[in-house]
Amino acid sequence: MKNIEMCSSMLEQAFSRLKTAKQAMEDENFAYVVRCSQECVELSLKASLRLLGIEYPKRHDVSRILLINRSRFPEWFPVD
Repeated sequence: MKNIEMCSSMLEQAFSRLKTAKQAMEDENFAYVVRCSQECVELSLKASLRLLGIEYPKRHDVSRILLINRSRFPEWFPVD
């Protein structure tokens, strides 16, 4: 699978988590809202790294890799 295809797939998964979080919010299932929101952010950030060809650790937190590579992101994408 090519990088762009993988990024697209990851963003689709992130969007799915966002839709699920919105439904959970309506259901007042707040713990699940937090979980789905966290997964949405994680998938989105990993897709962004993948798009730039940056390998990230197979962990949930990619903040260190984002900070190390902040100069590779456009100005409109705040990494700080």
